[in-house]
Amino acid sequence: MVFLRSFYLQLLAVTSLATATVQSNSTVDLGYATYRGTPLEAGVTQFLGVRYAAPPVGERRWRAPQDPGVETGVQDAGAYKPICIGQSQPTNSTSLSEDCLHLNIFTPSNATASSKLPVWFYIQGGGFGTNYNANYNGTEVVRRSGNGLILVNFNYRVGALGFLASEEVHRDGDLNAGLLDQRKALEWVREYIHLFGGDPNRVVLHGSSAGGSSIAYHLQAYGGRNDNLFIGGIAASPYFPYQPTVGEAEFVFDRFASDVGCGNASNTLSCLRSANINAIEVANVPKPFPGAPGPGLFAFLPVVDGNFSRHRLYDAFSNGNFFQIPLIVGGDTNEGTVFAPNASSPADVSDFMQSNYPHLTESELSRINDAYPIMDRLLQHEPYFPSASAAWGEASIVCSGLLLSDTMARFGDGSKVWNYRYNVQDPGSIALGLGVTHTSETSAVFGGLDMAPGLDTSLADVNAGIVPLMEDYYISFVVGMDPNKGKARETPVWQIYRRGPSDSRLRIMTNGTQMENVDSGLRDRCDMWKSMAGQMEF
Repeated sequence: MVFLRSFYLQLLAVTSLATATVQSNSTVDLGYATYRGTPLEAGVTQFLGVRYAAPPVGERRWRAPQDPGVETGVQDAGAYKPICIGQSQPTNSTSLSEDCLHLNIFTPSNATASSKLPVWFYIQGGGFGTNYNANYNGTEVVRRSGNGLILVNFNYRVGALGFLASEEVHRDGDLNAGLLDQRKALEWVREYIHLFGGDPNRVVLHGSSAGGSSIAYHLQAYGGRNDNLFIGGIAASPYFPYQPTVGEAEFVFDRFASDVGCGNASNTLSCLRSANINAIEVANVPKPFPGAPGPGLFAFLPVVDGNFSRHRLYDAFSNGNFFQIPLIVGGDTNEGTVFAPNASSPADVSDFMQSNYPHLTESELSRINDAYPIMDRLLQHEPYFPSASAAWGEASIVCSGLLLSDTMARFGDGSKVWNYRYNVQDPGSIALGLGVTHTSETSAVFGGLDMAPGLDTSLADVNAGIVPLMEDYYISFVVGMDPNKGKARETPVWQIYRRGPSDSRLRIMTNGTQMENVDSGLRDRCDMWKSMAGQMEF
């Protein structure tokens, strides 16, 4: 920790905090609004609920986010604003709203316009259906960095409000509105973060699950165009979903419009824009794709739109349609357990996979069953639950993470990619037969349960040492673009990732963190999924 603090203090000395403060009385004038933050005893000032775009309601539904309007007087940024309402969520919750395009900033209280601190920009997950990791508190990571960085997190449109697609939306609106919200938030950071002490040229993305794949979407956005919005990324458990074309999504639009009560309207989209949010939410639920045996996990997903997203993710990265940045990619040992059904037969495994990737053929489903035969039974689960969870986790998350790592190493010099497997055993999760679950490292990254509540209660006791380990690797990467520069001396050197015999990754676990090679059996299964990428449309 002495070395870590010395590393950050050296960086602070370079950027100099000696000039007059911009945050006089913790207020910042953005031009369109003035916000008053809250100074904390930790030496961090938090600005909560800062509007980065106009309310996406009424005529702004299914359009790209627009600039926020002018607000007079000083706005109190002392409390979180409601998060974006998503799939299968109640409209009567005070914590959810359609007016939700706000972000939160956690900055050292002594930061100035001359500080030029690196910016940790967190994109939450939720399968593009919900904002699942909303409003994590960034105080602890700012404090642990020696007040050497700024953390920003935000909300974006999800579910039907974020990803409804059709030619009608294409003509009179914007496709992939939720991804465009993310882009707008990044553009806001580029324009305004210096007022909080940040450097717009040192923004590092961090995303979990759908947030991890969002980083992939931004790397391949507009055909792989680099708009200099960020310089590095941490893609945790990147989820690659089924990504239809606009034409393939038409049936979802038609069904949604009918369920809302706009199916016979002369102008369907106009009707939807004037519909009550309660009616929207009744229809904002998963239903089966045509010919699929059941509903998928998520009903509304990003589409190939010919503009922002010109290629499916597997194609974009396999063909080099992305730009290079230093990148950390990783995931968890049991990615699929919180998603999979309690499968009792191979047919259950096939039905689950086909419900989420509807174009899988009988031949391909047979290959999947062969690749994931019956495994050791887990507590509280049916015999084929391990098979279903492994198939889902590897197809949609683990293998997509390896694809990102492989292609970033392949098209670059291989010196700027690091990969990890989080294998910290939480006794409570193990007892439930779930193992090391999807994105379970997130609580540790953000400083433990007080800052980021999650399943892993062991971070407060038997696994408490994982919290500083994860924080230090991540902070080191955000500050110095290398996870090793600021790590504690006793933790292992995190070796760079190279595709091939030395494709080593960091296995993270209590009393067992060390480098390991990617299992050859996993490689074979990932090759199978890659061969099906066109049929699975991801």
